[in-house]
Amino acid sequence: MSGVALAPGRSITASLEGMVLAYPDLLQFHRDPDYVAWAVPPTEEKVAVISGSGSGHEPLPVGYVGPGMLDAACPGRVFTSPSPVQLVAATRAVAQEAGAVYVVKNYAGGVMTAEMALDLLGDEAIPVRTVLVNDDVAIPDPARRRGLGAAVLASKIAGAAAQAGLPLDQVADLAERMVQNTRSLGVATDACTLARAGIREPLPPDQVEWGVGIHGEPGQVRPLPKDPVLLLEEMAEALRADLELRPGEPLLLMLSSLGGTPQAELYWAFRHLHRTLQAMGLSIARHLVGTFITCLGRGGWIATLARMDGQLLELWDAPVHTPVLHW
Repeated sequence: MSGVALAPGRSITASLEGMVLAYPDLLQFHRDPDYVAWAVPPTEEKVAVISGSGSGHEPLPVGYVGPGMLDAACPGRVFTSPSPVQLVAATRAVAQEAGAVYVVKNYAGGVMTAEMALDLLGDEAIPVRTVLVNDDVAIPDPARRRGLGAAVLASKIAGAAAQAGLPLDQVADLAERMVQNTRSLGVATDACTLARAGIREPLPPDQVEWGVGIHGEPGQVRPLPKDPVLLLEEMAEALRADLELRPGEPLLLMLSSLGGTPQAELYWAFRHLHRTLQAMGLSIARHLVGTFITCLGRGGWIATLARMDGQLLELWDAPVHTPVLHW
């Protein structure tokens, strides 16, 4: 990341304080333990949707707090899960008898945090369902797949379902359906420099890393094809094949920068992904192009493809008002 490095401690707090200053009518930042929630809580009882994540993946999760999406988000230190105490405090603050859904990416720390939070909540009258996000096709075993772009999609679907007044089990089931129908793949064009953890040798300009994670996990180093479009075609095929898509199914395509790729390059990549999927007979019904889930300032992108149905499309299109998504 260029400029001042985001390091554990005060700089993360200052960043969150700055975000809340930028959206004072939308967000509030609670300290000790830290979490971000709606500035004006909902007046009616509804299922709360809560997520936590290490810092360094912005705008995930704090940028998705607001009506129609997350009720609260718990930020940890850089690439480190928040504490169970944070998750418990956020749950007690925003959840009511209708209960809460935790959107949890499939990383050991995040899963452990959610489990410990449930233990700490104990017999309190707040029912909680956990939705595990595991959409990374770079890992063959589905049980070990990391959570990537589906974390954004599941949070939107859960938030819309909760906003519509659906009960806890339906909200969680819809979010799980979104995860089950979503696949992602990350490709990096440079190495990730972790705050206070040394510097990796940069990737040569003629190489990429295929199948990277969002914590600096390395992928398979590959030569960049002479025609880079071939890389995007391979990404599209990997996503299509894992989802076992059929022509005509409505799809959602999200292309997110890993944090260091300019918008012009993202549009170039999106153009070729979109054309490749269309040439396969697939229908892109909805799309997002921008910075939605990142790895500090790493170059490259995450492509996320999701099979949609009528109900998921309706929930996706439902009004949302967060710093990142708003329609």
